[in-house]
Amino acid sequence: MTKYSVLTLNQISSQGLHRFPAARYTVGKSVEHPDAILVRSHNMHSMPIASSVKAIGRAGAGTNNIPVAEMSKRGVPVFNAPGANANAVKELVFAALLLAARNLIPALSYVANLGSDGPDFEARVEEGKKQFAGIELPHRTLGIVGLGAVGGLVADIAIKLGMKVIGFDPEITIDAAWRLPSSVRKANSIEELLRASEFVTLHVPMLPVTRHLIDAKRLAVMKPGAVLLNFARDAVVDESAVLEALAARRLKYYLCDFPSARLAGKPGVVALPHLGASTEEAEENCAVMVVDQVREYLEHGTIANAVNFPAIDMARESPYRVAIANANVPNMLGQISTAMAKAGLNIHNMVNKSRGETAFTLVDVDSPIESPVIESIAAIQGVLSVRYLPAEVSG
Repeated sequence: MTKYSVLTLNQISSQGLHRFPAARYTVGKSVEHPDAILVRSHNMHSMPIASSVKAIGRAGAGTNNIPVAEMSKRGVPVFNAPGANANAVKELVFAALLLAARNLIPALSYVANLGSDGPDFEARVEEGKKQFAGIELPHRTLGIVGLGAVGGLVADIAIKLGMKVIGFDPEITIDAAWRLPSSVRKANSIEELLRASEFVTLHVPMLPVTRHLIDAKRLAVMKPGAVLLNFARDAVVDESAVLEALAARRLKYYLCDFPSARLAGKPGVVALPHLGASTEEAEENCAVMVVDQVREYLEHGTIANAVNFPAIDMARESPYRVAIANANVPNMLGQISTAMAKAGLNIHNMVNKSRGETAFTLVDVDSPIESPVIESIAAIQGVLSVRYLPAEVSG
Protein backbone atom coordinates (compact mmCIF):
# COMPACT_ATOMS: atom_id res chain seq x y z
CA MET A 1 0.00 0.00 0.00
CA THR A 2 1.35 3.40 -1.00
CA LYS A 3 1.74 5.78 1.93
CA TYR A 4 1.92 9.57 1.86
CA SER A 5 3.50 12.26 4.02
CA VAL A 6 1.92 15.70 4.44
CA LEU A 7 3.76 18.69 5.90
CA THR A 8 1.69 21.35 7.70
CA LEU A 9 3.21 24.84 7.84
CA ASN A 10 0.45 26.39 9.97
CA GLN A 11 -2.14 25.20 12.44
CA ILE A 12 -4.69 23.38 10.27
CA SER A 13 -8.10 22.48 11.69
CA SER A 14 -8.23 18.94 13.04
CA GLN A 15 -11.61 18.54 11.33
CA GLY A 16 -9.72 18.58 8.05
CA LEU A 17 -6.60 16.65 9.08
CA HIS A 18 -8.72 13.78 10.42
CA ARG A 19 -9.85 13.16 6.86
CA PHE A 20 -6.40 11.76 6.07
CA PRO A 21 -6.57 8.02 6.92
CA ALA A 22 -3.98 7.38 9.63
CA ALA A 23 -2.99 4.04 8.11
CA ARG A 24 -1.82 5.68 4.89
CA TYR A 25 -0.92 9.27 5.79
CA THR A 26 1.72 10.76 8.06
CA VAL A 27 0.82 14.36 8.83
CA GLY A 28 2.77 16.89 10.86
CA LYS A 29 4.99 19.97 11.13
CA SER A 30 8.29 18.05 11.01
CA VAL A 31 7.60 15.67 8.12
CA GLU A 32 10.60 15.05 5.86
CA HIS A 33 10.29 14.49 2.09
CA PRO A 34 6.58 15.41 2.04
CA ASP A 35 4.29 14.42 -0.80
CA ALA A 36 2.10 17.43 -0.09
CA ILE A 37 2.16 20.66 1.92
CA LEU A 38 -0.79 22.29 3.68
CA VAL A 39 -0.48 25.99 4.45
CA ARG A 40 -2.50 28.98 5.59
CA SER A 41 -0.48 32.20 5.92
CA HIS A 42 3.12 30.93 6.01
CA ASN A 43 5.34 32.65 3.42
CA MET A 44 6.58 29.86 1.15
CA HIS A 45 8.51 32.18 -1.17
CA SER A 46 11.48 32.20 1.19
CA MET A 47 11.65 28.47 1.91
CA PRO A 48 13.07 25.54 -0.08
CA ILE A 49 10.31 23.25 -1.34
CA ALA A 50 11.35 19.61 -1.48
CA SER A 51 11.43 17.87 -4.86
CA SER A 52 9.17 15.20 -3.34
CA VAL A 53 6.24 17.65 -3.15
CA LYS A 54 3.44 16.72 -5.56
CA ALA A 55 0.74 19.12 -4.35
CA ILE A 56 0.27 22.21 -2.19
CA GLY A 57 -3.01 22.99 -0.47
CA ARG A 58 -3.89 26.47 0.81
CA ALA A 59 -6.56 26.34 3.53
CA GLY A 60 -8.08 29.59 2.30
CA ALA A 61 -8.67 31.49 -0.90
CA GLY A 62 -5.60 33.64 -1.62
CA THR A 63 -2.33 32.04 -2.77
CA ASN A 64 -0.02 35.08 -2.77
CA ASN A 65 2.16 33.41 -0.13
CA ILE A 66 2.88 30.45 -2.43
CA PRO A 67 5.33 30.46 -5.40
CA VAL A 68 2.62 29.36 -7.82
CA ALA A 69 4.61 30.05 -11.02
CA GLU A 70 7.53 27.96 -9.78
CA MET A 71 5.22 25.11 -8.82
CA SER A 72 3.59 25.21 -12.25
CA LYS A 73 6.98 24.66 -13.89
CA ARG A 74 7.49 21.65 -11.64
CA GLY A 75 4.09 20.18 -12.47
CA VAL A 76 2.76 20.76 -8.96
CA PRO A 77 -0.86 21.91 -8.61
CA VAL A 78 -1.65 24.52 -5.96
CA PHE A 79 -5.10 24.01 -4.46
CA ASN A 80 -7.18 26.54 -2.56
CA ALA A 81 -10.59 26.62 -0.90
CA PRO A 82 -12.70 29.22 -2.71
CA GLY A 83 -15.97 29.97 -0.97
CA ALA A 84 -15.18 27.97 2.16
CA ASN A 85 -14.79 31.14 4.22
CA ALA A 86 -17.33 33.20 2.26
CA ASN A 87 -19.93 33.31 5.02
CA ALA A 88 -17.36 34.46 7.59
CA VAL A 89 -16.19 37.29 5.33
CA LYS A 90 -19.77 38.25 4.49
CA GLU A 91 -20.64 38.62 8.16
CA LEU A 92 -17.55 40.75 8.81
CA VAL A 93 -18.41 43.00 5.86
CA PHE A 94 -21.81 43.72 7.35
CA ALA A 95 -20.32 44.28 10.79
CA ALA A 96 -18.07 46.90 9.16
CA LEU A 97 -20.97 48.35 7.18
CA LEU A 98 -22.93 48.90 10.39
CA LEU A 99 -19.90 50.36 12.17
CA ALA A 100 -19.73 52.99 9.45
CA ALA A 101 -23.44 53.64 9.03
CA ARG A 102 -23.95 54.26 12.76
CA ASN A 103 -20.54 55.90 13.46
CA LEU A 104 -19.92 53.29 16.14
CA ILE A 105 -16.13 53.47 16.29
CA PRO A 106 -15.91 57.19 17.19
CA ALA A 107 -18.94 56.78 19.47
CA LEU A 108 -17.25 53.97 21.41
CA SER A 109 -14.08 56.02 21.66
CA TYR A 110 -16.03 59.01 22.95
CA VAL A 111 -17.63 57.01 25.75
CA ALA A 112 -14.34 55.30 26.65
CA ASN A 113 -12.65 58.67 27.07
CA LEU A 114 -15.41 60.38 29.09
CA GLY A 115 -14.24 59.08 32.43
CA SER A 116 -16.68 58.02 35.11
CA ASP A 117 -15.86 60.71 37.66
CA GLY A 118 -18.26 63.53 38.32
CA PRO A 119 -22.02 63.78 38.65
CA ASP A 120 -22.53 64.98 35.09
CA PHE A 121 -21.53 61.73 33.34
CA GLU A 122 -25.01 61.03 32.00
CA ALA A 123 -25.39 64.61 30.88
CA ARG A 124 -22.13 64.47 28.95
CA VAL A 125 -23.24 61.22 27.31
CA GLU A 126 -26.48 62.81 26.16
CA GLU A 127 -24.75 65.95 24.96
CA GLY A 128 -22.07 64.07 23.01
CA LYS A 129 -24.29 61.58 21.24
CA LYS A 130 -25.57 64.19 18.80
CA GLN A 131 -22.30 64.16 16.86
CA PHE A 132 -22.60 60.42 16.18
CA ALA A 133 -26.03 60.33 14.55
CA GLY A 134 -25.93 57.86 11.68
CA ILE A 135 -28.03 56.56 8.83
CA GLU A 136 -30.12 53.45 8.22
CA LEU A 137 -29.35 51.00 5.45
CA PRO A 138 -32.71 50.58 3.64
CA HIS A 139 -32.83 52.46 0.32
CA ARG A 140 -29.07 53.17 0.47
CA THR A 141 -27.01 51.92 -2.47
CA LEU A 142 -24.27 49.34 -2.01
CA GLY A 143 -21.80 48.89 -4.85
CA ILE A 144 -20.11 45.47 -5.00
CA VAL A 145 -16.95 45.06 -7.08
CA GLY A 146 -16.50 41.33 -7.61
CA LEU A 147 -19.52 39.03 -7.54
CA GLY A 148 -17.99 35.68 -6.69
CA ALA A 149 -18.73 33.61 -3.58
CA VAL A 150 -18.39 36.47 -1.08
CA GLY A 151 -19.77 39.24 -3.30
CA GLY A 152 -22.86 37.19 -4.09
CA LEU A 153 -23.59 36.54 -0.41
CA VAL A 154 -23.10 40.22 0.41
CA ALA A 155 -25.53 41.18 -2.36
CA ASP A 156 -28.16 38.78 -1.06
CA ILE A 157 -28.01 40.07 2.52
CA ALA A 158 -27.93 43.72 1.42
CA ILE A 159 -31.12 43.26 -0.58
CA LYS A 160 -32.81 41.51 2.35
CA LEU A 161 -31.89 44.53 4.49
CA GLY A 162 -33.64 46.80 1.99
CA MET A 163 -30.58 48.19 0.26
CA LYS A 164 -30.23 48.84 -3.45
CA VAL A 165 -27.34 46.86 -4.96
CA ILE A 166 -25.26 47.58 -8.02
CA GLY A 167 -22.52 45.18 -9.06
CA PHE A 168 -19.53 45.10 -11.39
CA ASP A 169 -17.66 41.94 -12.38
CA PRO A 170 -16.54 41.45 -15.99
CA GLU A 171 -15.17 37.99 -15.08
CA ILE A 172 -18.32 36.67 -13.42
CA THR A 173 -18.92 32.94 -13.93
CA ILE A 174 -22.20 31.51 -15.14
CA ASP A 175 -22.79 29.78 -11.80
CA ALA A 176 -22.15 33.00 -9.87
CA ALA A 177 -24.49 34.92 -12.16
CA TRP A 178 -27.27 32.38 -11.58
CA ARG A 179 -26.86 32.72 -7.80
CA LEU A 180 -27.23 36.50 -7.82
CA PRO A 181 -30.56 38.02 -6.77
CA SER A 182 -32.40 39.30 -9.82
CA SER A 183 -32.62 42.81 -8.36
CA VAL A 184 -28.86 43.36 -8.51
CA ARG A 185 -28.26 46.08 -11.09
CA LYS A 186 -25.32 45.60 -13.42
CA ALA A 187 -22.78 48.40 -13.78
CA ASN A 188 -20.95 48.67 -17.08
CA SER A 189 -17.82 50.06 -15.44
CA ILE A 190 -16.29 50.59 -12.02
CA GLU A 191 -16.77 54.32 -12.47
CA GLU A 192 -20.50 53.89 -13.01
CA LEU A 193 -20.70 51.82 -9.81
CA LEU A 194 -18.68 54.33 -7.78
CA ARG A 195 -20.82 57.27 -8.87
CA ALA A 196 -24.02 55.49 -7.86
CA SER A 197 -23.00 54.07 -4.47
CA GLU A 198 -22.98 55.37 -0.93
CA PHE A 199 -21.14 52.25 0.22
CA VAL A 200 -18.62 50.35 -1.92
CA THR A 201 -17.24 46.91 -1.00
CA LEU A 202 -14.43 45.12 -2.84
CA HIS A 203 -14.30 41.37 -3.43
CA VAL A 204 -11.72 40.75 -6.15
CA PRO A 205 -8.55 38.61 -6.17
CA MET A 206 -5.09 40.16 -6.06
CA LEU A 207 -3.87 40.16 -9.66
CA PRO A 208 -1.69 42.57 -11.64
CA VAL A 209 -4.84 44.02 -13.18
CA THR A 210 -6.48 44.59 -9.75
CA ARG A 211 -3.48 46.23 -8.05
CA HIS A 212 -4.58 49.72 -6.97
CA LEU A 213 -7.92 49.12 -8.66
CA ILE A 214 -9.24 51.89 -6.43
CA ASP A 215 -6.86 54.83 -6.93
CA ALA A 216 -7.04 58.61 -6.68
CA LYS A 217 -8.82 58.96 -10.02
CA ARG A 218 -11.55 56.51 -9.07
CA LEU A 219 -11.90 57.83 -5.54
CA ALA A 220 -12.56 61.24 -7.06
CA VAL A 221 -15.75 60.01 -8.77
CA MET A 222 -17.27 58.56 -5.59
CA LYS A 223 -20.13 60.33 -3.88
CA PRO A 224 -18.98 62.86 -1.26
CA GLY A 225 -19.03 61.16 2.15
CA ALA A 226 -19.09 57.64 0.70
CA VAL A 227 -17.75 54.64 2.60
CA LEU A 228 -15.18 52.21 1.15
CA LEU A 229 -14.83 48.65 2.45
CA ASN A 230 -11.92 46.39 1.49
CA PHE A 231 -12.04 42.79 2.68
CA ALA A 232 -10.37 41.43 -0.44
CA ARG A 233 -6.62 42.23 -0.51
CA ASP A 234 -4.69 45.24 0.78
CA ALA A 235 -3.06 46.22 -2.54
CA VAL A 236 -6.42 46.38 -4.34
CA VAL A 237 -6.58 49.88 -2.85
CA ASP A 238 -4.00 52.66 -3.10
CA GLU A 239 -3.55 53.56 0.58
CA SER A 240 -2.01 56.97 -0.14
CA ALA A 241 -4.97 57.95 -2.30
CA VAL A 242 -7.42 56.73 0.36
CA LEU A 243 -5.72 58.78 3.07
CA GLU A 244 -5.83 61.86 0.86
CA ALA A 245 -9.54 61.31 0.17
CA LEU A 246 -10.22 60.92 3.90
CA ALA A 247 -8.25 64.06 4.74
CA ALA A 248 -10.21 65.99 2.12
CA ARG A 249 -13.46 64.49 3.50
CA ARG A 250 -14.43 63.16 0.08
CA LEU A 251 -14.41 59.72 1.74
CA LYS A 252 -16.03 59.32 5.15
CA TYR A 253 -14.62 55.96 6.21
CA TYR A 254 -12.20 53.32 4.95
CA LEU A 255 -12.84 49.95 6.60
CA CYS A 256 -10.50 47.08 5.82
CA ASP A 257 -8.98 43.84 7.10
CA PHE A 258 -5.41 44.92 6.38
CA PRO A 259 -3.80 47.15 9.00
CA SER A 260 -0.55 48.93 8.10
CA ALA A 261 1.74 51.46 9.72
CA ARG A 262 0.52 54.05 7.24
CA LEU A 263 -3.15 53.50 8.18
CA ALA A 264 -2.71 53.12 11.94
CA GLY A 265 -4.50 55.79 13.95
CA LYS A 266 -5.64 57.80 10.94
CA PRO A 267 -9.07 59.48 11.25
CA GLY A 268 -11.75 57.64 9.34
CA VAL A 269 -9.78 54.38 9.12
CA VAL A 270 -11.05 51.18 10.70
CA ALA A 271 -8.44 48.47 10.13
CA LEU A 272 -9.14 45.00 11.52
CA PRO A 273 -6.34 42.44 12.10
CA HIS A 274 -7.04 39.97 9.29
CA LEU A 275 -10.26 38.65 10.82
CA GLY A 276 -12.05 37.76 7.58
CA ALA A 277 -11.66 33.99 7.87
CA SER A 278 -11.04 33.88 11.62
CA THR A 279 -14.00 31.80 12.71
CA GLU A 280 -14.02 28.19 13.81
CA GLU A 281 -16.45 27.36 11.03
CA ALA A 282 -14.41 28.98 8.26
CA GLU A 283 -11.17 27.34 9.36
CA GLU A 284 -12.89 23.95 9.46
CA ASN A 285 -14.55 24.45 6.07
CA CYS A 286 -11.27 25.50 4.43
CA ALA A 287 -9.34 22.61 5.95
CA VAL A 288 -11.94 20.01 4.97
CA MET A 289 -12.16 21.29 1.40
CA VAL A 290 -8.43 21.49 0.77
CA VAL A 291 -7.65 18.14 2.45
CA ASP A 292 -10.24 16.40 0.29
CA GLN A 293 -8.80 18.02 -2.84
CA VAL A 294 -5.21 17.09 -2.00
CA ARG A 295 -6.24 13.52 -1.18
CA GLU A 296 -8.13 13.11 -4.43
CA TYR A 297 -5.14 14.38 -6.36
CA LEU A 298 -2.58 12.20 -4.61
CA GLU A 299 -4.68 9.06 -4.89
CA HIS A 300 -6.54 9.51 -8.17
CA GLY A 301 -5.02 12.45 -10.05
CA THR A 302 -8.30 14.36 -9.78
CA ILE A 303 -7.95 18.15 -9.82
CA ALA A 304 -10.53 20.53 -8.38
CA ASN A 305 -9.93 24.16 -7.37
CA ALA A 306 -6.29 24.37 -8.40
CA VAL A 307 -5.23 27.92 -9.18
CA ASN A 308 -2.64 26.85 -11.76
CA PHE A 309 -4.02 23.62 -13.31
CA PRO A 310 -7.18 22.70 -15.19
CA ALA A 311 -10.03 20.93 -13.42
CA ILE A 312 -10.05 17.27 -14.38
CA ASP A 313 -11.86 14.14 -13.25
CA MET A 314 -12.26 10.67 -14.70
CA ALA A 315 -14.11 7.75 -13.14
CA ARG A 316 -11.85 4.75 -12.57
CA GLU A 317 -12.75 1.95 -14.95
CA SER A 318 -9.37 0.26 -14.62
CA PRO A 319 -7.05 -0.25 -11.65
CA TYR A 320 -4.03 1.09 -13.58
CA ARG A 321 -3.81 4.85 -13.93
CA VAL A 322 -1.14 7.35 -14.97
CA ALA A 323 -1.36 11.08 -14.18
CA ILE A 324 0.75 13.37 -16.35
CA ALA A 325 1.35 17.12 -16.04
CA ASN A 326 2.74 18.60 -19.22
CA ALA A 327 3.22 21.76 -21.23
CA ASN A 328 0.22 22.59 -23.41
CA VAL A 329 1.94 21.92 -26.74
CA PRO A 330 0.96 19.98 -29.92
CA ASN A 331 1.37 16.21 -30.22
CA MET A 332 1.74 15.58 -26.50
CA LEU A 333 -1.10 13.05 -26.40
CA GLY A 334 0.31 11.34 -29.46
CA GLN A 335 3.70 10.89 -27.84
CA ILE A 336 2.15 9.58 -24.60
CA SER A 337 -0.03 7.13 -26.54
CA THR A 338 2.94 5.97 -28.60
CA ALA A 339 5.04 5.31 -25.49
CA MET A 340 2.25 3.16 -24.07
CA ALA A 341 1.62 1.35 -27.34
CA LYS A 342 5.31 0.44 -27.62
CA ALA A 343 5.04 -1.18 -24.20
CA GLY A 344 2.01 -3.22 -25.29
CA LEU A 345 -0.42 -1.27 -23.13
CA ASN A 346 -4.03 -0.82 -24.22
CA ILE A 347 -5.54 2.54 -23.27
CA HIS A 348 -8.91 1.98 -21.64
CA ASN A 349 -9.79 5.64 -21.13
CA MET A 350 -8.05 9.00 -21.42
CA VAL A 351 -8.90 12.59 -20.48
CA ASN A 352 -6.81 15.65 -21.27
CA LYS A 353 -7.53 19.20 -20.09
CA SER A 354 -5.56 22.39 -20.50
CA ARG A 355 -5.34 25.76 -18.80
CA GLY A 356 -3.12 28.36 -20.39
CA GLU A 357 0.34 26.92 -20.85
CA THR A 358 -0.35 23.88 -18.65
CA ALA A 359 -2.15 20.64 -19.46
CA PHE A 360 -3.00 17.57 -17.46
CA THR A 361 -3.71 14.05 -18.69
CA LEU A 362 -5.23 11.04 -16.97
CA VAL A 363 -4.79 7.65 -18.67
CA ASP A 364 -6.29 4.35 -17.54
CA VAL A 365 -4.85 1.19 -19.12
CA ASP A 366 -5.89 -2.45 -18.98
CA SER A 367 -2.73 -3.95 -17.47
CA PRO A 368 -0.02 -3.06 -14.94
CA ILE A 369 2.53 -0.45 -15.91
CA GLU A 370 6.23 -1.12 -15.43
CA SER A 371 8.62 1.62 -14.33
CA PRO A 372 10.44 1.83 -17.73
CA VAL A 373 7.17 3.04 -19.28
CA ILE A 374 6.83 5.78 -16.67
CA GLU A 375 10.45 6.76 -17.30
CA SER A 376 9.92 6.92 -21.06
CA ILE A 377 6.90 9.23 -20.63
CA ALA A 378 8.84 11.40 -18.17
CA ALA A 379 11.57 11.77 -20.79
CA ILE A 380 9.20 13.31 -23.35
CA GLN A 381 10.06 16.97 -23.86
CA GLY A 382 7.41 19.10 -22.20
CA VAL A 383 6.36 16.54 -19.59
CA LEU A 384 6.57 18.15 -16.14
CA SER A 385 5.68 15.22 -13.90
CA VAL A 386 4.39 11.65 -14.18
CA ARG A 387 2.79 9.53 -11.46
CA TYR A 388 1.60 5.92 -11.53
CA LEU A 389 -1.59 5.53 -9.47
CA PRO A 390 -2.57 1.85 -9.21
CA ALA A 391 -5.91 1.14 -7.57
CA GLU A 392 -4.27 -0.21 -4.42
CA VAL A 393 -3.90 3.42 -3.25
CA SER A 394 -7.60 4.25 -3.73
CA GLY A 395 -10.38 4.26 -1.15
